[in-house]
Order: sequence, then C-alpha cells, then structure tokens
Amino acid sequence: MSLAGLETEVFLLLEHLVEASGPAGLLALFALMAVESFGIPPLPSEVILPVAGIVLASGVDPWFTWPTVMIASLGGGLLGAVIAYEIGRRLGLPFVHRLGRPFGLEERDLERAQVFFERRGPVTVFLSRMLPLVRAYISYPAGAAKMDRRLFPIYTVLGATPFTFALVYIGVIVGQQSIPELQNIFNVLNVVVLVALVVFALYYVNRLRKRKAAKSATPEPS
Repeated sequence: MSLAGLETEVFLLLEHLVEASGPAGLLALFALMAVESFGIPPLPSEVILPVAGIVLASGVDPWFTWPTVMIASLGGGLLGAVIAYEIGRRLGLPFVHRLGRPFGLEERDLERAQVFFERRGPVTVFLSRMLPLVRAYISYPAGAAKMDRRLFPIYTVLGATPFTFALVYIGVIVGQQSIPELQNIFNVLNVVVLVALVVFALYYVNRLRKRKAAKSATPEPS
C-alpha cells in the first residue's frame, strides 16, 4: 500500500466507524482489533486506534467515550490474542515456523523463544504488547511455549493498555486539529513511514544475506 493509499484507508475507516454509530460502531472496533491481534494484517492497530480516537474527539457518536473505546479495543485485542495463543499451543512450533518463514523466522529462533518463555514468559508478553508489529504475532510462540493460560490474558491486557491508550490519545489530538494542521501531520507521518520502511528493508536484506552466507558455508554431507 502506498502512503497516499494509507491516508485513504484511514479516512475510509473513519467514515465507516462514524456511519456505524452506536453499539455497531463499538462492535466494528472490537472486531477490527480482534482480527489485528489474531495476526491478519489488512489494518494494523496503529491505524485502527487513532481513527477511534478521532471519532471520540469529534463527539459525533455519544457511544464513543474513553471507557467504551478502551473496553472495545482491549476486549477485541484479547479475543484475537487468545485465539492465536490456542493455535500456537495446540499446533506447536512447526506451525508457527511455517507462519513466520516468509518473514525470515528461523526454527532455532523459535526454540530460543520457547526456552525464554519458560523462564520469563509473562515479562515477554507484557513488553511485546507495547511493540508495533511484534505484538500481533507474539501470541503464537507464547502458546507454542505453553505459557500459563491464567497468566497470558493478564499480561496481554496489562501490556496492551498503555499502547492502546497512547494510540487512541494520538487520534484524539489529531481529531482536535483543523484541516491544514491535519495535512501537516500527514506530511510528517509520510516521512516517518518512509524512513521506517527503508530501515526495515535494509535489515531484511542483511538478514537474507547472512542466511545465504551461512548456507553456503555449511559443508554438504558426503
């Protein structure tokens, strides 16, 4: 998706949330966050939550208040995270490896993650919920590592709460700006997104080169 397309998606989502007023709007927010936390990537929470904040700031829907937006966002995210956790727990590391292979996730990385979860599982989930992108996939290795079912939702909510609050608050600030100020904000976001994409591309290319070099250095069995 291009940067212009991202801006279009933001305003289209805003329009859908506004049109689906009342409980339906909150249900849409709940569903979007569940899908995002499940690891399906059409719209990340970095887009969904600020849009919810814009609706909240606009005052067009009395159902959108700080408590209801936080409950719908955290509830949907928790549902998706629990589903992903159970998939990882029931299907194990091989499934998670196949899921992450296109992104360069190595089997040895998953084995390290399993050991790490056995020792510091709650801390891992708590911190990962505050990291963009990582937060959408951390539930799978948590389940594969068989993290305690009672602790997983607790640390998921605790870690997601500050992240969710911050993104909704950004949306509230944006929603209080005038149109020219909004354009300036998008101009800054464009630069930030472009720099992030370049950094990610360089990291990914470097990772692929290291993997290729490691394979070529491995002697073939006689």
